[in-house]
Amino acid sequence: MKIGLDIMGGDYAPKATVLGAIEARKSLSPDQTLVLIGDEGVAKEILQQSNVSADLFEFVHTTEVIGMGEHPTKAIVQKPNASISVGFKMLKEGQIAAFASAGNTGAMLVGGMFSVKTIPGVVRPAMTTIVPKLKGGLGILLDVGANADCKPDNLLQFGVLGSLLAESVYGIENPRVALMNIGEEEEKGNMLYQATYPVMKDTNMFNFVGNIEGRDLFGDQFDIAVCDGFTGNVILKLAESFYVITLKKGLKDEFFDRFNYEQYGGSPILGLNAPVVVGHGISSPEAIKNMVLLSKNMVESNLIDKIKQAFH
Repeated sequence: MKIGLDIMGGDYAPKATVLGAIEARKSLSPDQTLVLIGDEGVAKEILQQSNVSADLFEFVHTTEVIGMGEHPTKAIVQKPNASISVGFKMLKEGQIAAFASAGNTGAMLVGGMFSVKTIPGVVRPAMTTIVPKLKGGLGILLDVGANADCKPDNLLQFGVLGSLLAESVYGIENPRVALMNIGEEEEKGNMLYQATYPVMKDTNMFNFVGNIEGRDLFGDQFDIAVCDGFTGNVILKLAESFYVITLKKGLKDEFFDRFNYEQYGGSPILGLNAPVVVGHGISSPEAIKNMVLLSKNMVESNLIDKIKQAFH
């Protein structure tokens, strides 16, 4: 198995990405290879400084980068030699089994849809995040930013995608899917959520348990919370601030420690024809390591094949 890592993506790249690759390598088996896509000379310099042999990795050299502020579609088209573009070309051609980057999120979405494309039947890919539960364990929230505007059939599909991720990668049996709303009652919400509830209630594609509210997000009433990408991104950014606030206030708490994005590595883009993971722009080496290991888990669990079967 070969996993592609964009070492040019992220605010602290390439140092943080290469150091993360070194840590990830320790958890990979001999038949699993990490392919570093980016400036080979700089990468080898960082490896040398860390007393790590370059022979442990494969390299694909490119110095071009898609910046965080660039227009995703234009950048993918106009920069075929950028590390993200090269990574997706390799993924499309089967040279790598998964691709991960902490670079431009929009470029990762567009690149994925242009290259490996969406799985037939999936209307829109979705991005996910992990939500820690108060009593232990985790939940999955999606979409968290890929689709600001949605229709009921999008949210229905997000429920299917989230269920398969929960079962395959996180080992949650018969996961409970809830609709993130402004009230528990069936008729609550805006037009989108009012229209989505009966569609989810009537489906046999997943285990629907009704509406949940924002205050239920860290409780145990659900395993997957479904919402549009606008709502999900607001929730995600708010939740991320909890950990930062506890650090600033000097509070040490096991539950809030689990809000540290570094533990989860990144967000899988579900619905593409290959495993793709997007990391946080501020990813540290620890986050990069976990992003690589999440990519590996997505390959090993045959998640993509399971999604294809579900949408067949």
